[in-house]
Amino acid sequence: MTVKTLLGNCTEPVIFIGRVASAVPLVFTRRGFRVREFLYYLDLCGARSVGIVLMICFLMGGVIGVQAAIQLQKVGSEIFSADLIGFSVLKEFGPLMVAMIATGRAGSAFAAEIGTMQVDEEVSALATMGIRPEAYLVLPKLIAMIIALPVLTVFGDAAGVFGGMLIGVTAMGLPAAAYWGRTVEVLNFTTFALGALKSVVFAVLITMAGCYCGFRASNDALGVGRGATSAVVSSIFLVVVADAVITVLYSFIGY
Repeated sequence: MTVKTLLGNCTEPVIFIGRVASAVPLVFTRRGFRVREFLYYLDLCGARSVGIVLMICFLMGGVIGVQAAIQLQKVGSEIFSADLIGFSVLKEFGPLMVAMIATGRAGSAFAAEIGTMQVDEEVSALATMGIRPEAYLVLPKLIAMIIALPVLTVFGDAAGVFGGMLIGVTAMGLPAAAYWGRTVEVLNFTTFALGALKSVVFAVLITMAGCYCGFRASNDALGVGRGATSAVVSSIFLVVVADAVITVLYSFIGY
């Protein structure tokens, strides 16, 4: 790999981010906000993902509950499983699992859609007509994802806590009232808000990675497939790195 190629690989994502950021003010113009496309992507990223989010997060909460039961029963501290499950789901696994689902459903779809438009030269046609592709193609997806992912995270958090509670009541023999009371005692709005804030960051990363890989796809069928695959891999990597960084930052403020 030559120095020129390496510099190009490093600078092109920055240029893409700058072009998208400069297009954000166009949303507030009369013709800048495409309501129909926004509603379509909101349905794709949000409503169509509710079922799979609830199922996976419920099972994830149950798995954490099983592991908590095995370990906490050794020391007679079963009630503290509510703490473990609640904080694990709300602060880490809830936002992370929802982001993984969004990566597979929406991130790859964004890359494939834009990559197909590259093959059909529709992106070049937009530029020829004086329409900025970043504003026309990226912003509706970005806004929809920023709105949908935190809402999905709240649903996923509730499903995960309920899954853990089900294991606590059945496998550990804890009274449902005691488990729920402990959960309400240790969890607060801040915990929910911190998880939702993570999901906003994840939404931006997933959308930007998916759209960038779509724009970078070569003009053939193989290029579209490679672009979608690259979008998924890049999004997962960025989400995991961002999750680690945000978690460390949260630890500095006591969360």
